[in-house]
Amino acid sequence: MAINVRDLGRSPGTMRTLHEHVPAPKDFGVALIGVPEGSGLEIDLRLEAVHEGILVSGVVIAPVKGECGRCLKPLAYDQEVDVQELFYYEDAESFEEEDEEEQHRIERDVIDLEPVLRDAVVLTMPFQPVCREDCEGLCSECGARLEEDPGHHHEAVDPRWAALAGLTGTAAEDTAAPSTESDEREES
Repeated sequence: MAINVRDLGRSPGTMRTLHEHVPAPKDFGVALIGVPEGSGLEIDLRLEAVHEGILVSGVVIAPVKGECGRCLKPLAYDQEVDVQELFYYEDAESFEEEDEEEQHRIERDVIDLEPVLRDAVVLTMPFQPVCREDCEGLCSECGARLEEDPGHHHEAVDPRWAALAGLTGTAAEDTAAPSTESDEREES
């Protein structure tokens, strides 16, 4: 996504707009959600010459796909993201060393929009996306969707007492919490 900005020169106030559909690069997302490689990013930007460099501002619309972090239901929507970044001229004075790594430069009258767009789009994506805020997710025992079976539950039998249930011939849930001799002594 390299853009030639030679026509803007170094005349503050010179401006041009950029309206394009470009294919999304690889790894444009996080673990559960992202922009599929090759899908179209809609870019509507304004490139404006200022004293320090070229100010790029505008909007990017990205088709986002992924899955819910709770129930694994597929998600798909368009994410609109505001972009604003200053690309410094090659000979512009740099700031402190730690800030210099974060600065974007104009190299040979070309700016590379990919890192700026990646930062803008990926940072707006949720780390744990959900299909709905009240999504109940999946059962931790069997993986059933809790939304489809609201009364879903499993009988919890203490594994320490499960072997004794067979001796008396009673169901395992009857022996889930029997009192022990030590409990009887504490009560008296």
